[in-house]
Amino acid sequence: MAENFAVTNCSQLVTLAGPNRPRVGRELRELAIIEDGALLGRGKSIEKVGSRKEIEAVITADCEVIDAGGRVVMPGFVDAHTHPVFAGTRAAEFEARASGATYQQIAAKGGGIQSTVRATRAATLDGLVKAGERYANWFLRNGTTTVEAKSGYGLSVEDELKILRAIRKLNHETPLHYVPTFLGAHEIPEEYRARREQYVSLVIEEMLPRVAEDKLAEYCDVFCEEKVFTTDESWRILSAARCHGMGLRIHADQLSLSGGATLAAELGTVTADHLEHTDGAGITALKSAGVQPVLLPASVYALGSTRYPAARAIIDAGLALVLATDFNPGSSPTASMPTVLSLASTQMKMTPAESITAATINAAYSLGRGDQIGSLEPGKLADFVIHDCEDYRELAYFFGIEHAWKVYVGGRLRYSHP
Repeated sequence: MAENFAVTNCSQLVTLAGPNRPRVGRELRELAIIEDGALLGRGKSIEKVGSRKEIEAVITADCEVIDAGGRVVMPGFVDAHTHPVFAGTRAAEFEARASGATYQQIAAKGGGIQSTVRATRAATLDGLVKAGERYANWFLRNGTTTVEAKSGYGLSVEDELKILRAIRKLNHETPLHYVPTFLGAHEIPEEYRARREQYVSLVIEEMLPRVAEDKLAEYCDVFCEEKVFTTDESWRILSAARCHGMGLRIHADQLSLSGGATLAAELGTVTADHLEHTDGAGITALKSAGVQPVLLPASVYALGSTRYPAARAIIDAGLALVLATDFNPGSSPTASMPTVLSLASTQMKMTPAESITAATINAAYSLGRGDQIGSLEPGKLADFVIHDCEDYRELAYFFGIEHAWKVYVGGRLRYSHP
């Protein structure tokens, strides 16, 4: 691709331009759309956005012109909660849930996270990278250009390090941007079931120092749930992670009102994720602490549940809401952000505009990258997607479809629909 490039003939250039912070309240609906818009780029970055007439007037002879064909152009989706490195699948458990078994019943019999742990421990680093490359392509095909990537299917020192090293390799070897998160506290492994305190100590005293020493993760996450990691255990692990310079995230109130949201506020975590059971007091606490909520409706859907997070209450409280896929082999086997947009509208009554903001600029800020990605503004990375539709609302309206026609990461074409 030429050093200079321009994207013209956009039915809508959805820029998400606005204040240099995550968006709240009515701001979630303000997409800063330029009708018949265009974009000028240089190298990996955006140089100028404006009307087609404005941009075409400054196109030079050495500029590569990309004709959007009257389609929508938007920032690449930023998926702020994924588990993209694992071995095997859990298709048999999917069938079991369809036959009436619950997620908790399957886990109690050694399935769930533990089954993926066994497969992932048996896999080589190269095997995990190869599988991850396949999933990276799925994200790109759905218009996602950045993912937060959690470990958590190793649950031993060497296997957690192996997953994080696979994430590092994927960040170098695929077009997708990966933001690594250490999730050694995803579950108590089978061999520590009768001595959970020793596993908590292993996470704090051995895993975290190794992860920090090798600079393998920017964030630390914990699955805070009474039957997984208690609020006390979660506090200890996250506090230790903070001492190692990591940002904090937390799986909160997914399966019960476990106190996860309250703990997130107490610790000042960057995000609190899931929140299916969070009540008004939890929402108020998150607001007072400035914690960003990350909602994962595809997980609710895939588990056959009907208890979605209270998105409207969260928005009305003034929180900078984020949407993500929760891509993983058990509870949310989808890399499709458009599917999440649809679920957000049909099940949580968010408008398409609110959902797009939550899956782009707000998600970027939740990963500490709001100044680099998430909107189409001068100086930011040229991570943009040409979607095969004329109106941005079609991304949520026509569900189950890969809308992305062409995907550019850092100004380079990285996926093109056949």
